[in-house]
Amino acid sequence: MITRTAILAEARDWIGTPYQHQASAKHAGCDCLGLVRGVWRVLYGEEPELAPAYTPDWAERLSEETLYDAARRHLTEVALDAAASGDVLLFRMHDGAPMKHVAILDEGGVLIHAYWGRAVVRSRFAPWWRARCAAAFSFPGVAAWPS
Repeated sequence: MITRTAILAEARDWIGTPYQHQASAKHAGCDCLGLVRGVWRVLYGEEPELAPAYTPDWAERLSEETLYDAARRHLTEVALDAAASGDVLLFRMHDGAPMKHVAILDEGGVLIHAYWGRAVVRSRFAPWWRARCAAAFSFPGVAAWPS
């Protein structure tokens, strides 16, 4: 069984990985989706599907919920108010825009995510982020907290 402790330990090990669009290599480079993909590989092995090539403006151009749809195929959706440490959060960067950013919820009201132009960081799950949070998911088979 996958534990939330294992999810958080792996996500935290990515902190400092430089931001690199469409990459998913710990300590070398990743974007927000690449972080979740990398954590998945450690927890489960091979990714369930390959991420297609995408441009930085993919969500705006397509106006489709590509990220949300993929999350629904491979993760377990939970209510936003029930999200727990180790869960994956999806964000809309603007009202009416498709979900485009992803983070892993850490303990203590903190997000772990790859931040454009920086690196994988821990950020406070501040009101700015809370207002944009649109969906929450647990990794499949994850044990209830605490674990």
